Amino acid sequence: MKPLKVVFLGTPDFAVESLKAIENSAHQIVGVVTMPDKKMGRGRKLTGSAVKTYAESKGLFLMQPEKLKNPDFVNELKGLNADIFVVVAFRMLPEMVWNMPIHGTVNVHGSLLPQYRGAAPINWAIINGETETGVTVFRLKHEIDTGDILLRKSVAIHSNDNVETIHDQLMILGGQAVVEGLDKIANGSPEYLPQLNASDLKSAPKIFKDTCKIDWNQPVEKIHDFIRGLSPYPASWTTIQNGDSEIDVKIYYASFEIKENSIPGKIETDHKSYFKISGTNGQLMIQELQVSGKRKMPTADLLRGFSFEADCNISN
Repeated sequence: MKPLKVVFLGTPDFAVESLKAIENSAHQIVGVVTMPDKKMGRGRKLTGSAVKTYAESKGLFLMQPEKLKNPDFVNELKGLNADIFVVVAFRMLPEMVWNMPIHGTVNVHGSLLPQYRGAAPINWAIINGETETGVTVFRLKHEIDTGDILLRKSVAIHSNDNVETIHDQLMILGGQAVVEGLDKIANGSPEYLPQLNASDLKSAPKIFKDTCKIDWNQPVEKIHDFIRGLSPYPASWTTIQNGDSEIDVKIYYASFEIKENSIPGKIETDHKSYFKISGTNGQLMIQELQVSGKRKMPTADLLRGFSFEADCNISN
């Protein structure tokens, strides 16, 4: 096997594990591309991405272009003479970039394509109650997340998993998959399979605040999946009418019980240890939440320092 010269493009923690796996493999990283530093936090201090931090710790050649079509950046990229580009959680690339190396560009996506194409595949897989997801290594082409598949690896989604636990599993799995894919290409034995556009494809669009509002007019199983699929970030939420005021409450963790004659949105609490909200067929026992202006905490801790009115209810 002749090792490949690789340019890696990525930004967040999810991408670091793939970068690390390639750096520890037989292949050679000749360059790393990540986003420019951004002002973050209360002090608005310029902060580099997780990929930048790792690349600098390993002395890897780093590029942070503002514009991916900038001639200076494109020429610098060409000068690296990479065999292949690897993209993990990065922004869209212009064709002049992804079509540059001899083996093109492969992407690591957090779903079992063609299912859950889009920006939030982990969230939507859990929201929709899937019992399996995974990562896909595929070759980039014009249409987003539609390129030919090199390989896929799967993991189970258990009933107590949320976005954080699945994210961390897929982060590691993605590193394993991308190295396996690079090995196939280096050995001259890659087999790219076209994605089949079946009629039952589910998408994974970007999530906004309104997306995260809980609809209590659903079975508790669906609401439970919805909460898991948005925890810990960006978090599901609901609005509660508490006396004369309305408060937004984020819900991070809950369990449920089936119960006949449930009234959707009805709140039940002893104001000391439990806080329940009903769906159409049962109750959600809210176990971790965050009231506006306070930190995230277990329900019992919140109830010790925050009072809900006796007749508080869900506000639509």
